[in-house]
Amino acid sequence: MRKFYLLLLSIFIVGSLMAQQLAFPGADGYGKFSKGGRLGSVYHVTNLSDAGSGSFREAVSQSKRTIVFDISGVIHIKSKISVQSDITIAGQTAPGDGITVYGDGISISGKSNVICRYMRFRGSIMMSKGTCTVAIDSSQNVIFDHVSIEWGRWDNLHVKNSKDVTLQYCIVGEGLDPQIFGALLEHPVNLTVQHCLWINNQSRNPKAKAGIEYVNNVIYNWGGSGFVGGHSAADSYQDLINNYMIAGPSSSNNFLTMFTATDHVFHRGNLVDLNKDGVMNGRSITNEDFQKVGATLQSQPHNIAMNLKNIETPENALKTIISEVGASLHRDEVDTRLIATVKSLGKTGKIIRSEAEVGGQPNIFSVKGLKDTDGDGIPDSWEKSHKLNANDPTDGSIITASGYSNLEVYINELVTKY
Repeated sequence: MRKFYLLLLSIFIVGSLMAQQLAFPGADGYGKFSKGGRLGSVYHVTNLSDAGSGSFREAVSQSKRTIVFDISGVIHIKSKISVQSDITIAGQTAPGDGITVYGDGISISGKSNVICRYMRFRGSIMMSKGTCTVAIDSSQNVIFDHVSIEWGRWDNLHVKNSKDVTLQYCIVGEGLDPQIFGALLEHPVNLTVQHCLWINNQSRNPKAKAGIEYVNNVIYNWGGSGFVGGHSAADSYQDLINNYMIAGPSSSNNFLTMFTATDHVFHRGNLVDLNKDGVMNGRSITNEDFQKVGATLQSQPHNIAMNLKNIETPENALKTIISEVGASLHRDEVDTRLIATVKSLGKTGKIIRSEAEVGGQPNIFSVKGLKDTDGDGIPDSWEKSHKLNANDPTDGSIITASGYSNLEVYINELVTKY
């Protein structure tokens, strides 16, 4: 009976807190209140198969789930994976060097409340040429945190007609033939992109037909163009704050391109470094830089969702990005290579057409996770140390004083201490 009342109490507490409960400690921007799979069921990914019981594809095929990983390695997929609503993808729970989904993309279409953390999503030159690695279309309340998004054939990332979305501490890099583009943002509103690395893309870092808060990002070694305006008859509102654009061996001087009068730009504190000399010595981006490419300047920001305390100088943001972006709990060879390129501050970098040019998808040693007797997503050892019952599958759903369930406290503590 006591467990029953505790469960009722937890449901009451979460009902009162959920509207303003952060997706996880450190979540910021417009997507920061996504509830993901909170109080839903737990699904264990137990194998690296493309489909079937225990696969990642099966895990995200039903709503109201928190996805945990009992195995590390590379999941080779042959077709796009569709993600349902009310899902938490807790990539940080994977043992060893984590999880990579390789070979095609994932799609969040017409869904809501998705939290995705510490995953690597990579397309391939073998998928159809119009394919993006990650698509977030007509969806809301979505946050991607510490995710590597690479090797898309059209764009690495596509966001269309969505709202209340955050991308933070992500890598968006190395688009493939034929377009080699970073991201196309088609009319999303309430979009935050902060502390992300845009690297080795020919263009679209991103292309922003959007209402976007673009803060503390690094654009490195763009090809023909860096940040691209909406260049559309529809009005776009782009706020660029404290970003760093660093040219590499492949870069033209076109760090800003394709704006029109319908692009309403507020900018402050942005730097650009075009001399490729291996030294952090960028200059300020000016009103004239935006005016000469056709933007309409705004005196005040239009999109305001980030906690001002989390906004860094461009120089400090560069250091944070080098330390944190992508699935950085355990970086693999691809992301380690990209970060080393950024550290050269303009001296190295390459636009590729196929992942084969950089060695392809590396293997990840398959490791099994810790024992979880009751299947609630929390290992027995953690339950014991936190005075929970490793034989009670319901205690993972109990809401703690922090506003998070015991399961959320566990998965959050893997990467962030309260």
